[in-house]
Amino acid sequence: MMLRNRFLAVALGLSALLHAGSAFADEGGISFWLPGQYGSFAATPTEPGWSWTTVYYRASLAAGSDQQFPRGGQIDAGLDANANLVLLGPAYTFADPMLGGQLALSMMAVGGRNEASVDAVLTGPNGNRLSGSATDGLTALGDLYPTATLKWNRDVHNYMAYVAGDIPVGSYEAGRLANLGIGHGAIDVGGGYTYFNPATGREASAVLGFTYNLENPDTNYQSGVDMHIDWGAAQFLNEQFFVGVVGYYYQQITGDSGSGATLGDFKSRVAGIGPQVGYLFPVGDKMQGALNVKAYWEFGAQNRPEGWNFWAGFALSPAVPKKTE
Repeated sequence: MMLRNRFLAVALGLSALLHAGSAFADEGGISFWLPGQYGSFAATPTEPGWSWTTVYYRASLAAGSDQQFPRGGQIDAGLDANANLVLLGPAYTFADPMLGGQLALSMMAVGGRNEASVDAVLTGPNGNRLSGSATDGLTALGDLYPTATLKWNRDVHNYMAYVAGDIPVGSYEAGRLANLGIGHGAIDVGGGYTYFNPATGREASAVLGFTYNLENPDTNYQSGVDMHIDWGAAQFLNEQFFVGVVGYYYQQITGDSGSGATLGDFKSRVAGIGPQVGYLFPVGDKMQGALNVKAYWEFGAQNRPEGWNFWAGFALSPAVPKKTE
């Protein structure tokens, strides 16, 4: 029983690391949903009370000069982007059940530096005017990302439903190459499942979601509906440390629209896979810390740059109360 409780404490701590928002939009070839933000322990319950999550995110993405991306009424040929972001925010898990499950509310903010360059900027309805390469960089704050989750536990089976959104208050200008906001609202809904057996220390999770994007009023561009699957699998090596693998698949299932969508429906996709490690440690008598590090290599991109991304997350959450004999 003690071993099971310690493994459960790991799951509770790591699940608090989940959900961080994106800093880009489909209009620029990258979605509101940041693939990889869910992973192992996605649907496991959390200990009631306040928790805090901080995530460092590093990404390097590129697309060849033969690929074009719409931006603020212009078309960019080729794209290189580098992001160094910090995502952070609080969450509160309610002790009283709702619909037989556990309700949690969170709000994430993002800030950092985004750098981007393009091989050429094409203007005009046929893209026949070439204005040369362009480079831009921005250090600023991004949008806000509220999320609500409901989780249910049935022995080794865990289930989750969630709704998340984008509040477009971040630094954004329609004609700027590098932005930290997306310029429009969005809502994302989905559900997930986690198998976690404390007796063996084995875990597997998958989360499916769909994003509906509102129209960008500055560019009259509305990105299509996005589908995304994030997954992870882990094996504990002892009571505090685990290793595993993570992955995602993103597919735009309806086309872009609006007068600003000069490249047509511009459906995009990308997949990614990579390793992960996690570690849990006590912080005083009533709190626990959880670390999770993971990286993804991307492949199979269409109408979207691809590359690699790295996550290093830390969560501080209430510890599982000690059992009294």
